Amino acid sequence: MRFPLSALALSCVVLAGCSSSSGSSTAASTDSQAVSSSAPAPAVSEPAATDAPTSTTIDPTIARPFEVFVPTTYDGATAVPLVLLLHGYGASGAIQEAYFQVQPIAESRGFLYVHADGTKNAINSQFWNATDACCGGPDAAVDDAAYITAIIESVQKDYKVDPKRVYLMGHSNGGFMSFRMACDHADKIAAIASLAGATFSDVSKCAPSEPVNILAIHGTGDQTIKYAGDQIQGRSYPSAQTTTASWASYNGCSATSTASPTKVDLEPGIEGAESTISAFDGCPTGVGVELWSIEGGQHIPSVSPAFIGAIIDFLLAHPKA
Repeated sequence: MRFPLSALALSCVVLAGCSSSSGSSTAASTDSQAVSSSAPAPAVSEPAATDAPTSTTIDPTIARPFEVFVPTTYDGATAVPLVLLLHGYGASGAIQEAYFQVQPIAESRGFLYVHADGTKNAINSQFWNATDACCGGPDAAVDDAAYITAIIESVQKDYKVDPKRVYLMGHSNGGFMSFRMACDHADKIAAIASLAGATFSDVSKCAPSEPVNILAIHGTGDQTIKYAGDQIQGRSYPSAQTTTASWASYNGCSATSTASPTKVDLEPGIEGAESTISAFDGCPTGVGVELWSIEGGQHIPSVSPAFIGAIIDFLLAHPKA
């Protein structure tokens, strides 16, 4: 069942100073299993929440709860993919799931799925401490790369996860954080999909140990994180094209890309086929770097099951080489 986002929830997905409206909410349940778990988060400048599930190995005062969605087809014998969804600034995992609706796809395609929550800052907005451009601010002491890594390792401990098929997808601040994880933990991440995010502005801060498959999706009409690059809160971020070109270089691809001659209809709110898919040439076997440009697309585009399904298609088609 699809649940529409309220206007407030949608507004909190963007990179603006709104407060999280449902940080403790959970996604709508299905007949499949959702299992509560938790992973440690490094200390922050303010006392951490203490409502995490009790654990004999994780101090509940520094833990952030998360849920693992387990599809009904999971049998514990066959290794399956793991997909983590990272929300936008001021949103939550539950809000992002209500927007993207990944859980029904996880059920139909048989992968483990987590939508996690960032840390609340001084104005009560949840965020990910991602790249040099976005979005830790005064709360930048939190190590979200370590936290997300702990989630992955926790799920791998409790379930049979294919280590070659661990994926991240994120929107806005969550897209920036996905790029951070690809830079810092390339050995763990097979592929990322970023909607309206960008990689590090300072290329010296990103040194992936091995290739990571990259899908960047960006609307040319995005006025929050601009397609051509800009600044946010006084910090620069690269353009969508520079972002993918940087990753083409990291991954050993050529500097040229080829655009598909046929446009595709990704954004149901824009009439006709509006999006161009460009893939970098000369990548090593099994490695892909693509930019999907939504002509006229905004920071919070309309999405459909087909749109999100296409993102999942890219991820699942790109295991660790």
